[in-house]
Amino acid sequence: MSGGLKGWAGRLLHRSGSDVTDDTASRLAPAQTFCAIGDIHGCNDLLRPLYQTLRSDCGPDVPVVFLGDMVDRGPDSRPVLTFIHDLCRTLPEAHIALMGNHEAMMIDFLDAPEASGVRWIHYGGRETLISFGIDVPPGHSDPAVLGDLRDQLIEAMSPDLLNWLRTLPSRWSTGNVHCVHAAMAPDRPVDRQTSQVLTHGHRDFLRRARTDGQIVVHGHTIMPDPICAETRISLDTGAYATGRLTGAVIKAGECRFVT
Repeated sequence: MSGGLKGWAGRLLHRSGSDVTDDTASRLAPAQTFCAIGDIHGCNDLLRPLYQTLRSDCGPDVPVVFLGDMVDRGPDSRPVLTFIHDLCRTLPEAHIALMGNHEAMMIDFLDAPEASGVRWIHYGGRETLISFGIDVPPGHSDPAVLGDLRDQLIEAMSPDLLNWLRTLPSRWSTGNVHCVHAAMAPDRPVDRQTSQVLTHGHRDFLRRARTDGQIVVHGHTIMPDPICAETRISLDTGAYATGRLTGAVIKAGECRFVT
């Protein structure tokens, strides 16, 4: 989710699954059981136990989808990225990591630090750089300083990790269930969505339900509780600010939240 911690409570959407009654769960028809984990934002201490709980519950072969925004804000972006990258590299059929807007901002910084660096650092990149052992000086808006920070980050990342980050997909689908980071345009078919919308959001996504029987699993927008309603399953519970990282076990006709 974009924006700093200041004002976070005002952006949190005050709505929970208990407020809404519909048949979203009963209409879930994935081709296989899978798990999904919401926005981690560098909270390695929350990720490891949640992942182990899901694995203990579902076994080693059920796919686990990380919904993006693995980095920034929290203190441990490097170990989070390393852990998920290793899982995706060693067991790719059982682990899928999606591109979030914070991964996209990190890549923009790597490609154009002078244009993108100040914004990324302000929205959580500072914590990511520190997790890679890189100090961020007070004058980080200086183009030369930004370029140096970019060079240090590239040096601290392995080529495999950097290439993996650049090639993260923006969607993973099974049956009528589609995992994305941020949103889908509610009036467009699944295969006609843009990567910008999937990664950064759409103004009508939370206002209008889909009418084509397709269900979207997403993060990006912080909710006080996870939601399964109105053709959406929302899993971002603001881990970096609340200490709550949420996952879900999703199978035909069932969505069960795990925290």
